[in-house]
Amino acid sequence: MSRGMDGSVLTRRRVVLVDDHQLIRNGLRRAFESSGDFAVVGESAQVGGALDLLERLRPDVLVTDIQLPDGNGLELTAQVRAENDTVGIVVLTMHAGDQQLFAALEAGASGFVGKDAPADDVLAAARHAAASPKTFTASDLAGAMQRRNSAPPGPNLSPREQEVLDLLLDGLAVAQVGRRLYIGSSTVKTHIQNIYKKLGTGNRAEMVMAAVRHGLVPAGSGKTRRTG
Repeated sequence: MSRGMDGSVLTRRRVVLVDDHQLIRNGLRRAFESSGDFAVVGESAQVGGALDLLERLRPDVLVTDIQLPDGNGLELTAQVRAENDTVGIVVLTMHAGDQQLFAALEAGASGFVGKDAPADDVLAAARHAAASPKTFTASDLAGAMQRRNSAPPGPNLSPREQEVLDLLLDGLAVAQVGRRLYIGSSTVKTHIQNIYKKLGTGNRAEMVMAAVRHGLVPAGSGKTRRTG
């Protein structure tokens, strides 16, 4: 515990960190511990370990990355929120675009922060999450809402088609997509043809541009866009 300016005892809010990069967790731990009002009580590199920590430790705030080795931080967020409406959840991601922002909002997160943001932004999001877990904050929320409201209706991809598209935009070849999703290459090719048809494109280069134009992947998100 620490003391406020008036000498009163301050109870630190308990935080669990979920990220598969040790360096990221170390940096977050230092930021939270030096803040004076947070204590990191647990860390995990995976969804499974996070669920165990949340069950045992009952923290005030969960801070989670999106991409994890055994699952997805958004799915973790949705699962935790379905079972607990009092824990604050901050989604921290390298790809802080509109699509990820709205996915975090819909999953039940309390805050959304890019990994390139200052540590103070992460702390501010965590404080908001602890105080008001059922409301949502993000630095560009107003701008994202404006872009969503002004954007023309996009193509209606199925969840599997969106998964295939995301992996293609990450630079994976057809066989690699199949292995990642546990489906055959012929099935992947069928999904790709359906994506091309829905986007009105005929090759991968056109698909990338159409995906950005329709907001299916944020421009400048850092994804590798290989067109070969």
